[in-house]
Amino acid sequence: MAYNPKEIEPKWQKYWGEKGMYCAEDFSKKPKHYVLDMFPYPSGEGLHVGHVEGYTATDVVSRYLRMRGKNVLHPMGWDAFGLPAENFAISNKMHPSVAVARNIGRFKQQLKQLGFSYDWTREINTTDPEYYRWTQWIFLQLFKKGLAYQKEAPINFCPQDGTGLSDEEVEDGCCVRCGTQVERKHMRQWMLKITDYADRLLEDLDLVEWPENIKEMQRNWIGKSQGTEAIFRVRGLGDRGQAFDLPVFTTRADTLFGATYVVLAPEHPLLTDPRLVISNQAEVGLYIEQAQQKTDLERQEHQKSGIRVEGITAINPVNDEEIPVLVADYVLGYYGTGAIMAVPAHDARDFAFAQEHDLPIREVVTPDGKARKNLDEAFIEDGILVNSGEFSNLSSQDARKKIITHLAQKGLAKKIVHYKLRDWIFSRQRYWGEPIPLVFCEQCKTRAEIQSSKSKVQNNGFSDGIPNSKFQIPNSEFTKGELINPGWVAVPEEQLPVKLPDVESYAPPGTGESPLALIAVWVETTCPKCGGVARRETHTMPQWAGSCWYYLAYLIGGQGSGYRGQKYEWDEKKIKYWMEPEGVDMYVGGAEHAVLHLLYARFWHKFLYDIGAVSTKEPFYKLKNQGLILGPDGQKMSKSRGNVINPDDVIEQYGADTLRIYELFMGPLEDAKPWDTKGIIGVWRFLNKVWSLVNKEDAGHQETKNPNAQVPMTNKPLNTLTHKTIKKVTGDIERFRFNTAISALMEYVNFLGNQSLVTSHQLRVLVLLLAPFAPHLAEELWQEALKREGSAHEQAWPKYDESALEGGEVTIAVQVNGKTRGQVRVRKGATEQEAKNAAEINPAVARHLQGRTIKRIFFVPDRLMNIVVS
Repeated sequence: MAYNPKEIEPKWQKYWGEKGMYCAEDFSKKPKHYVLDMFPYPSGEGLHVGHVEGYTATDVVSRYLRMRGKNVLHPMGWDAFGLPAENFAISNKMHPSVAVARNIGRFKQQLKQLGFSYDWTREINTTDPEYYRWTQWIFLQLFKKGLAYQKEAPINFCPQDGTGLSDEEVEDGCCVRCGTQVERKHMRQWMLKITDYADRLLEDLDLVEWPENIKEMQRNWIGKSQGTEAIFRVRGLGDRGQAFDLPVFTTRADTLFGATYVVLAPEHPLLTDPRLVISNQAEVGLYIEQAQQKTDLERQEHQKSGIRVEGITAINPVNDEEIPVLVADYVLGYYGTGAIMAVPAHDARDFAFAQEHDLPIREVVTPDGKARKNLDEAFIEDGILVNSGEFSNLSSQDARKKIITHLAQKGLAKKIVHYKLRDWIFSRQRYWGEPIPLVFCEQCKTRAEIQSSKSKVQNNGFSDGIPNSKFQIPNSEFTKGELINPGWVAVPEEQLPVKLPDVESYAPPGTGESPLALIAVWVETTCPKCGGVARRETHTMPQWAGSCWYYLAYLIGGQGSGYRGQKYEWDEKKIKYWMEPEGVDMYVGGAEHAVLHLLYARFWHKFLYDIGAVSTKEPFYKLKNQGLILGPDGQKMSKSRGNVINPDDVIEQYGADTLRIYELFMGPLEDAKPWDTKGIIGVWRFLNKVWSLVNKEDAGHQETKNPNAQVPMTNKPLNTLTHKTIKKVTGDIERFRFNTAISALMEYVNFLGNQSLVTSHQLRVLVLLLAPFAPHLAEELWQEALKREGSAHEQAWPKYDESALEGGEVTIAVQVNGKTRGQVRVRKGATEQEAKNAAEINPAVARHLQGRTIKRIFFVPDRLMNIVVS
């Protein structure tokens, strides 16, 4: 009988489902392990091969850990709110809820087809009102603690679609969906004060085991800088000329004597101050207007532009030198003070800008204290000061201290810490998102403003209208959030969830406001505090909101039949059981989520920790990233390139187990890897070889009662390799080195195939080691070919005996026509045939043998094999 995945795989998927084999048990006596995938947005295109790689990795680990006696939670759900789902629904002329339900059905069918061992009783959906009741509850706690506030902020606005866009949805100044030129609009936005947690978000990276590059990306995004705020004086010319203080942040006070111009962000208030005389006001105004049409990403990535602000100068505080003032869009108004001092001799960006705009360059730091006549590039390291008055000949480190002290005594400098991190813009002017559970009441606005005034709230805990964590609530009927945002009243928790209205038209109205603003019957309501007339907030939450806490939702759901049956109750005991001691035990997903999702989730988790809702400081203890699966052409897969691989097609032709093993065999999990059809054919042949080996009529005729016993000493090489294979596969799974684990299994199968005597013990070892990778095939072989009772996935993981590991392995270089094409690991003293078998399944070698005839083989035992082909 031939290996037939189409018959085998549905059979065992049904068996596992009916047995409920993968349902995790709360408070089990077994040691727990929480394995989590980054849950997907269920797109209309369905699952792609990039999903399959990461999900297979966690499935292998989950199955392995269960066989090691762990109580494993491995859940799955859907990140289904947000702009992509709404745009898909608009394009396909269906309601978002209908589109999402359809797409989830397709995704779920595909995931089950791949044999993933998810606990489907805990399935979640961020668009389920029972789910987003708790998303809204968390927002209300943030609001009540003063961590949510309103502010006018610029957004990207598409006039064609009539809606706001994220920076990622703008390309070359145009909407990526319709191609219309994007405008920048200032609109009221809800902000979350993530900056209050900046230091903890930085410091607590030491508590988690994440890839160092991911940690560094978060550090850079937070962008903590300890430096100096120096005061430059800006003077205007003419009869109306006045002087203004201009704070400038720098981490290099030792280079102040080299500041030859100052640059203002287009948003800087000095540029629109009517008291300041600017000779080229029209030109400056036009430049500001053009800069405001660009996204922050465009301003940072594109070629730097800028113009001189005529009629005003800045006074350098260290030498009273008048230097020019420019406006440039690469300076962002929200970072630092919105103004920089430019030191072109010691900053690469300033150097290039100064050369392009013919601005002076003055050297003030050199490696050896000797000035150079000509500068070809900026010297950005610490050194010895030159051309710096009384501070010349000091080291950069000493000069910084003395210059700061000198200026501080004159009231012109102070030490300060700046962060690149901004508060989180939390509003979206769309329909398909969680409603923000607030109402606006004019009567409560008046009373809140009076109470705020009486307690002098504005001057006790506010900076530019933004609250900080030291702000204390006076005796008041209002929460901190209601005092900070007069008129905005929290919906009582017992009235949650505030549900989205079920409407036919949900397209943006074109004004920049949410479509919800047009639904009067939903907007008009009663104030829960005073009983007066009120209106609901019509902005919705961003897609990130539901994913900030979903890992906790899996723990508190009611274990219904699918997400529609879930009921969530905040159960601190369940959360503590699964999350302690340090958070989710293993989290796997793409590196593209390194900053936003992970940072936002960490922020919410720390807040929940502060209010006692969770007991760990961090949400995710261990993190692994899978690399991209590239198209056969080595390019990122996309419809436009025509290089997309559909997993359904692969399963139809080769089966799910072949796809699972191939994706993990392509290379290290974290690497980007091109799809290679030749490689998948090799995996298909490997599984057929396993099938044939275990189903041979005389296979396993020698029985041993102990499944972990050594084979008879009469075949010591096989006994040694069996235990080495167990050790290798065990260690590689734990290290996420799945490709080398599979390679070890292939070598083991090749060796078994060359033996005249193979015991049932060795076949059982093979099947159990294969089970996490090819669960359907392993189950079929275990129960049908080997006639074993129970599921293969409920057996104990094979053990190895260190005393049986003698003999050693060697690495053999493999050449094809005299050129080295790869290396293989074989047992010491391996025969030519054994080495040839190992070489033929090595992807690096196999591609050079494909379609060619082997003429001769030159073999040097334990060292070299040269395969001659024609």
